[in-house]
Amino acid sequence: MDYQIIDDIELIKELLSISSRELAGAIGVTPETLSRWCSSAQEISPENTEKIYDFAFSEGIRLNRIKEQLYKEDCISRNRIILFHGAKNNIDGEISIDKSRELNDFGKGFYCGESLEQSAMFVSGFKGSSLYIYEFDKSSLLGTQFFCDRDWMLTIAYFRGRLTGYDEHPIIRELIRKIDGKDYVLAPIADNRMFEIIDSFIDGEITDVQCQHCLSATNLGNQYVFKTEKAVRQLELKRHCYLSEREKKYYLTSKQEESKIGNDKVKIARKQFRGQGKYIEDILK
Repeated sequence: MDYQIIDDIELIKELLSISSRELAGAIGVTPETLSRWCSSAQEISPENTEKIYDFAFSEGIRLNRIKEQLYKEDCISRNRIILFHGAKNNIDGEISIDKSRELNDFGKGFYCGESLEQSAMFVSGFKGSSLYIYEFDKSSLLGTQFFCDRDWMLTIAYFRGRLTGYDEHPIIRELIRKIDGKDYVLAPIADNRMFEIIDSFIDGEITDVQCQHCLSATNLGNQYVFKTEKAVRQLELKRHCYLSEREKKYYLTSKQEESKIGNDKVKIARKQFRGQGKYIEDILK
């Protein structure tokens, strides 16, 4: 495992002002066992790894949020960006664009979010999921940016396979040209709930204006999509973060609360902007 657990054990002890003996007792092991872990004389089992991080979280220690803030503060003066990748499984070896699925927001690519919590939310429902923190230097790369507007909605729909037959439409071709040759894309995150709203737009149930305001109401922040191997090489892994079951439950609860608020906002937006904007058949006629 590569979670730098020994460093985290020292942090937990310092933040809680407890001794090694007290920490050992709290997680149900002997002080000798804890000592062997810290000297790397004995490997820490997955079960005990869970106990360590579960204990810290139960005591109010938000190790991953602390790491997020420290890394972000460190990057400000060096014009770097800290990004987060929630992984259902551990990443083995080098990052490869080819391993990505086609039907993503912007097709094949390596996806990272600007927020630790949002990235963790996407994978907290999976056993064995974890979080990676990367430092990104974009100074030598070509990028393009999308905002929460009609262009973004149509691009997401296209790459997710909902605009079959419109590949040669001038509007779609122009959107594809915006991405072609770029190393990365910066754009709002679209989760499955947001894609359902885009689906309603593509199916002709709501206008582009209604869709845009509905999506704005469910904003999840921005994501970076790395489209080339050159871009991926500009990612420097800073930390692989463990997500305990207790921490995952916290993120899932937050997600449910945000979903409820978002759904209510969507209902209001649908009503408030009814009749405004254009339907998909008028845009792509």
